[in-house]
Amino acid sequence: MTPDDVFERVREENDTALSRLGSSKSLYAATGGEMETADVLRAAADAEHAAHETFQAWADTSDDLVHELYQETSDEEADHYDRVTAELDDHTPSEDASAMHAHLRALDDPVERAGGYVGRLLATRASKEQYVGFFVGQADPQTAQLFRDLKGDLDDQNVRAHDLLDAVCDTAEDSQRAIDAATDTIQAAYDEYTHQLESLGVNPKPVC
Repeated sequence: MTPDDVFERVREENDTALSRLGSSKSLYAATGGEMETADVLRAAADAEHAAHETFQAWADTSDDLVHELYQETSDEEADHYDRVTAELDDHTPSEDASAMHAHLRALDDPVERAGGYVGRLLATRASKEQYVGFFVGQADPQTAQLFRDLKGDLDDQNVRAHDLLDAVCDTAEDSQRAIDAATDTIQAAYDEYTHQLESLGVNPKPVC
């Protein structure tokens, strides 16, 4: 099974969750219903900081190519954090990791980490467009472009995800374990999204 096959399977098996994580409700959930500009920026900053810490921990406990790939991602996320917080007067990162990052930080198996990386990438890509859309709606093209640039960096992470899968998945069983880990990661994000919306009195499912 190739890395492309892994990605395809993960997308197919998590189509509904990824679609809802990419909906307009995702930003409402992430901010706890507080949709002022500063609230949205703080939510984004917390997400970037959490990613930096997760992947730095993985880099510190990995070797060779895998270490390099996680280190590149950690450094990238630290840069994202700096670029987002430059739009705020000040920011203290939340000490509480999201459910997705709490899940990722519990992984120590190389194959499961690679799968978790894929799951986090797909979940993040699904939700990132909502930040762009928010600032377009706020008539703030400069900040909207900032988030387009951050979303564009996910293309580099996509390449790294393929390299990670190539590096650690030697058998079909390994690939299936990576798929399962990716699904568990997306599900952690989706479960938290659902809980956040329900706590705000919002139906997480689209109304047809």
